[in-house]
Amino acid sequence: MELDKMDENDWKYHGEGNKSLVVSHLQHCRVLRLLKFPSEDSAHTRQTAEQAFRHILNIVDYSKYVMKPLLEEKYVHSGEVVKLPLDFVRQLSLKVQQERPELRCDKVMDTFSGCGLCLPNLTQLPLHHLRDHRPPICVEIKPKCGFLPFSRHITKECKRKVCRFCMHQHYKLANGKWKRLSRYCPLDLFSGSKQRMFVALKNLLEEPQNNLKIFKGGELIFSCKDDAKQQPELNDLIQHLRPYFSHSNGLYNGHQPGKVILNEFIQVICSALLSGGDSNRSGEPRKVHLSESRPHCEASPFPRDLLRNGNHGLPKDSVLAKILQVQMLDNLDIEGIYPLYKRVEQYLEEFPKERNRLQIDGPYNESFMDTVKNCPAEDDGSVEYAVGRFHFVTFQVYQYRVAMTAKDCSVMITFAPDEEDEEQQLNLEKPRFTYSISILDLDPKPYEGIPHQYKLDTKIVNYYLRSTQAPPPSSLYKERQECTLLFHAV
Repeated sequence: MELDKMDENDWKYHGEGNKSLVVSHLQHCRVLRLLKFPSEDSAHTRQTAEQAFRHILNIVDYSKYVMKPLLEEKYVHSGEVVKLPLDFVRQLSLKVQQERPELRCDKVMDTFSGCGLCLPNLTQLPLHHLRDHRPPICVEIKPKCGFLPFSRHITKECKRKVCRFCMHQHYKLANGKWKRLSRYCPLDLFSGSKQRMFVALKNLLEEPQNNLKIFKGGELIFSCKDDAKQQPELNDLIQHLRPYFSHSNGLYNGHQPGKVILNEFIQVICSALLSGGDSNRSGEPRKVHLSESRPHCEASPFPRDLLRNGNHGLPKDSVLAKILQVQMLDNLDIEGIYPLYKRVEQYLEEFPKERNRLQIDGPYNESFMDTVKNCPAEDDGSVEYAVGRFHFVTFQVYQYRVAMTAKDCSVMITFAPDEEDEEQQLNLEKPRFTYSISILDLDPKPYEGIPHQYKLDTKIVNYYLRSTQAPPPSSLYKERQECTLLFHAV
């Protein structure tokens, strides 16, 4: 990519999140990620220009030095910081503005710093893998937290029985974020049981919210509608998928019913999520089991009488197992972390120069990773301990922030039909697919966000308890209450 010859017409709008906007190149398998800011802050150009480079460099370093060693190199693409011509960035901003969803236009693209993050376009596969005219299909899943907390600091017993995602659904519904409850449960997806994973993915397809997107040839073909009242059209998705699952098996004469196509599509996703390529001598994949916590969420729609069927677990080197292991670095829960955060804040007020030495805001390099890995295991909670061995408290906060990144990451599964033998292929009878799996959205979670997380956790739990309590018995008709019946002629 020649930075001095950048042309906005070579790029198209790809998507955006809360903090950045992404454009993809029309010819090359590359995307640019550009920062966004609230519209009212766009006038503070000097501050934006000074901070943008460090902000993006922190994202790259955090991905490279912290998340990649924890999640495995083959899954993580850190990208590189690029300095773009300002005229190109401004013209690009004008070009993509008309394609942006209205609900995202409360923020504007950074057109002053010229800083961006260049990454591979994970919705595509390398050209040498493609032997087929059908473009790659890419499934982007935001799986969320895959375990129930087991911290001794938890004060509400429901947190040990119902997962955060399922509780949060009730709160979002009440606030108007969504119009319908999602029946997706992350614990089913992370279970390793093909039955439970199938149910979880099926529920995601029925109500994707912002946890599922599907691309075809790099173009978005299925996601939550901008209007939350509208449900995505599964029939349209089936028509997109039909050419990939139209093999003749003698039963349907080559024309698969829509339900069969969706079922086979879900099986492809399950196979990719469970693939790890690591086996022991018996040929059986090594499994990761969650003995520390309850493996089932009481709000899951999966039938409880089927839970005991089989001994399930995630293959050790599967992408979900890697994510789950990092998520479980949060061994204190926000209820245990928040008091430690306040101790850190008190310490930093007394010794403000320590903030840089402790790398609270970065840089996220090898030394930061060493502090995360070498966290002590014990703390007696005393003030003397906090002052004398302050690093323990800081390390616990580090681990919590890393776990929060893993709880909010996304998985991208990109596959394309391939009839020839390749190194990586899903073990399906028909059809066969070449595939790749990646993990993205690995930005560091802000240290200052911990108080917000604590307040949000309290609101979610309290609202869930209120909304799921059985209503008191009606006092409209009391036992033995006298009444008069009136009969009218018809």
